[in-house]
Amino acid sequence: MIAETLPLFLFVLAGLFSPGPNVVMLTASGARFGFRATVPHLLGVPFGTGMLAAGSALGLSTLLLTLPALKLLFQIGAALWILWLAWQTALAGRTERTQDRGCPFTFRQAILFQAVNPKVWAIALAASAGFGIGLAPHQEALRLFVVFAGINLGVCLFWTTLGHLLSNFLRSENVWRAFMTLMAALMASTIILIFA
Repeated sequence: MIAETLPLFLFVLAGLFSPGPNVVMLTASGARFGFRATVPHLLGVPFGTGMLAAGSALGLSTLLLTLPALKLLFQIGAALWILWLAWQTALAGRTERTQDRGCPFTFRQAILFQAVNPKVWAIALAASAGFGIGLAPHQEALRLFVVFAGINLGVCLFWTTLGHLLSNFLRSENVWRAFMTLMAALMASTIILIFA
């Protein structure tokens, strides 16, 4: 079963490691709030992506594909939320320099965000459709949950740590503003995935 899961592992690693909403948000949160404060967000993302992948294996993807109106509603809601988060990221000040200190995502918010994360949906749907190994649906769902959650934990640790380390180089207000604007632009650009 390990050999049969290797292609899935490599696909999910490549998909989740590349920049998308989670990567951008965790990098920005690590830079703005620090590693420790971002831990609940960091742990919620793998759990949420694992649940979404498992749900996809259990037929959630079929529901979206057979109900075009529901799919369109989901796409519009996801695009609006991601644009709002990108706007908030662009406006975010350094926590020690602003009265509005903001706060990182909670564990629950990070889990819920996966429901509108187009990149995770795309990877989960492709993994469910293309990397099954003939297990019973509940076993396939568990397999996808373990692979997605396990890989994404490592991905989240990497990007949050990178953001935290970058905070030392972002002391200047101009550099900070450029960094947060870049993070916001990257996040906003991911809405292309929603309608692709």
